[in-house]
Amino acid sequence: MHCTNCALSVSKYLEKKGMQEVNVSFATEEVSFIAPENADSTEILAGINQLGFRVVLPEDTTVKNVPFYTTLGFKFVFCAIFTLPLLLHMWVNWSWLHNPWVQLTLTLPVYITGMLHFGKSAYRSLANRLANMDVLVSLGASAAFIYSLIGTLVFKQTDYLFFETTAAIITLVFLGNLLEEKSVKQTTSAITELAKMQITTAKLINTDHGHEHISEVDNRTLKSGDCVLVNTGDQIPMDGTIYWGNGHVNESMISGESAPVAKSINDKVIGGTLLEEGSIKMFVTATGKDTVLSYIIELVKQAQADKPPMQKLADKISSIFVPLVLSISLVTFLGWYFIGQIPFSSAMMRSIAVLVISCPCAMGLATPAAVMVGLGRAAKKGILIKGGHTLEMFKNIKQVVFDKTGTLTTGKLQLNAYHFSGMTEEEFKQIVYSLEKYSSHPIAKSIVKAWKSPALTLQQIREHKGLGMKAQDKDGNQWQLGSFKLANQVTTDDSHNLYLLKNNELVGWIDFTDEIRPEAATVIQQLLQVGIKPILLSGDTSRKCSELAGKLGIREVYAEQTPDQKLEQIARLMEIAPTVMVGDGINDAPALAKATIGVSLSDATQVAMQSANVLLLNNNLGALPLALGLGKHTYLTIKQNLFWAFIYNVVAIPVAALGLLNPIIGAGVMGLSDLILAVNSVRLRYKNVSK
Repeated sequence: MHCTNCALSVSKYLEKKGMQEVNVSFATEEVSFIAPENADSTEILAGINQLGFRVVLPEDTTVKNVPFYTTLGFKFVFCAIFTLPLLLHMWVNWSWLHNPWVQLTLTLPVYITGMLHFGKSAYRSLANRLANMDVLVSLGASAAFIYSLIGTLVFKQTDYLFFETTAAIITLVFLGNLLEEKSVKQTTSAITELAKMQITTAKLINTDHGHEHISEVDNRTLKSGDCVLVNTGDQIPMDGTIYWGNGHVNESMISGESAPVAKSINDKVIGGTLLEEGSIKMFVTATGKDTVLSYIIELVKQAQADKPPMQKLADKISSIFVPLVLSISLVTFLGWYFIGQIPFSSAMMRSIAVLVISCPCAMGLATPAAVMVGLGRAAKKGILIKGGHTLEMFKNIKQVVFDKTGTLTTGKLQLNAYHFSGMTEEEFKQIVYSLEKYSSHPIAKSIVKAWKSPALTLQQIREHKGLGMKAQDKDGNQWQLGSFKLANQVTTDDSHNLYLLKNNELVGWIDFTDEIRPEAATVIQQLLQVGIKPILLSGDTSRKCSELAGKLGIREVYAEQTPDQKLEQIARLMEIAPTVMVGDGINDAPALAKATIGVSLSDATQVAMQSANVLLLNNNLGALPLALGLGKHTYLTIKQNLFWAFIYNVVAIPVAALGLLNPIIGAGVMGLSDLILAVNSVRLRYKNVSK
């Protein structure tokens, strides 16, 4: 495909054939669709071929290289060689350049090349009743060529010669398409760079009679369960788990954070990341499409193919654009020739100028170019945005709702303080350890890890969900360890996490602190600076929520909320203003799905990640302000691009129709219009989006 109108033609053809969920990307040159059960896929693919495109299936590796003479670069250079002498005759008075036969000889190779490229595409699009931009280019170039040919063969007068117009139109449109192609490829560079990381070599470990043999292989040949050696400076070949050694891994391509991450035995590593220091041996746990990197690339591609509502409007306009321009061109010719009574040649030139200056591609390129850059930059910073429609929702976000545990805090409980009476500290720790070693609760695991000691012999050990542990020792003492609900008969103090009871008497308590994420306070301040209100919505106690909110600077707090109540609160808040919900647990999933935009962390539960519109990789809450800023500025760039695309055509077509532009200048301006959109989109890669 050499323009966005090509993508629109393929899309319209597939929709006409009854295909569903059609996604056609000009920038990545990829098409995907779901065919009905009774559809003949061979016939569908043959139909795309008949439109003038070559279909390459993902598993087909034999046709990757395109012959150089079919590229836009070669066609432009070839045509330019013949076109430059033709244009030269307008400035120098060399008699041989004014000879009509010389001009015909120079124009013929350019015209044939143009018709094989634009003409073939135009014919096939018309045959399928899907007129594209190549129809306008072919008609404009052909009108000037045929008129000049008749002048040379029949009238033999130089007044009829517009051969340089024919050649210039074709050459300049080739140049415009070439610039557009190169500029649009820049918009996909972030994803291209990620894709390159998928292919590397691997040091495969084979064990023979207890001896290890290492051989270098293509990482794409690895299978789950293979053992691989990775040394300092090596790229980790596939996702895996370390079983020997340690080191520091640069995961910036996943998280956007440049600081290396320490890794040791049993830690997971991600394919494509770089081992900056150390040496490790790892089991391969995922290959091919199952890897984290493949998941990221696929998710970004899907998001880039997803069209925001604004683009759907632009596509509708683009579909009627070519017939509209043809009508305006015809009216221009008839009006000037019959009403304006100017010469036939002048009326024709103005009509041709209308054809070649109009640019339906600009409207088709406006959104994809911006979306490609925005989502690509986000992916490189560890932010996955699911769908172009999500970008459009960023524009009016006024409040961000945070869950507490695992979102604003790390979810890792740390022992803070404890108290005991009627026993020694060692006895207190021993009885607590002996009870908690049988519990599956996260708090219990934290205690067991911190207070490991010889366990007491206990009988009738029971775990009561929502309350705690109960057991009896060899002396017949009844022990209970659990929440305030278990101790509310013997104390009114509900400020502690765990209470230890002996024979229904309070003999100790333990407090834990949930570690606040290091970046949480900075994130809250950044949101406040741009006028976005942070809100805390949690199932935890009012005291703990208020305490956390006070430390972070959050003024609006909703505590002790069930999943149903969270959903109701989100619905109520959305009535006030568009709302982002940030959460990580199963109980957050309904609220994430309900919010204007749901944001989940990468170590969240699977259901939370599936419910969210945005996924922050590497569990990095600090990427949230960048995600909000990128979404807002990508939408702003889309608006700028669409404004330019519409205003360009609204102004340029009447200017050409009024005779204020000749076709050569029109063809050049048309090529530049797409370039302006692409350059404006590429600015997103470097733009400060924090404002």
